[in-house]
Amino acid sequence: MPHTIFFDLDGTLTDSGPGIMNCAQLALDHFHISVEDPAQLRTFVGPPLRVSFGRFGLNDQEAEEAIRIFRSRYLTVGKFENVPYPGIPQLLQQLNEEGHRLFVATSKPEETAKEILHHFQLDQYFELICGATMDSSRESKEAVLSYLLAQTEAPSVLMVGDTEFDVIGANAHHIPTIGVTWGYGDEASMRQAGAAAIVSTPEELHQILDTMP
Repeated sequence: MPHTIFFDLDGTLTDSGPGIMNCAQLALDHFHISVEDPAQLRTFVGPPLRVSFGRFGLNDQEAEEAIRIFRSRYLTVGKFENVPYPGIPQLLQQLNEEGHRLFVATSKPEETAKEILHHFQLDQYFELICGATMDSSRESKEAVLSYLLAQTEAPSVLMVGDTEFDVIGANAHHIPTIGVTWGYGDEASMRQAGAAAIVSTPEELHQILDTMP
């Protein structure tokens, strides 16, 4: 049975971590914030930037400046320090051929998401790519999903993402989420947030779709 599937981008379709973390480090350096363990920068992959910079102690005004510095590098260099996960192009092609309707719902700025997906020739598989606005008026996953749902006529929808933010945002719209473990989130956090299922490979994701209502 064909499904309508909303895919997260960072950590789900592409491994955007290197570019995002390099840009986050640049912004934190501006505020003389040292990061002893580079793994701490993984928190920037997925959530809105404002949330992640807040975790490093920046107030709203400082976070705005940090986002400006982050984007000064990301929009020119960082966005292409990125690669699709193995098996994702094949999965998207297969789902298209089987009649599933595919969309993207990301907290990344929408135009940047479109550029990245076009760069990797993945945009061809999606009916619509929806993301955040540059002015932060639409930023959270819940807000992005509201925007996407308003443009999508589908009786039932599934979300696919790699963090609890995807699960929480989808839960707000009563959308079940399939969590993926190859990204930057935490499996336990996704389960705690209420993920309907967890998969570890694109092949498992394809198989589990047959069991979803």
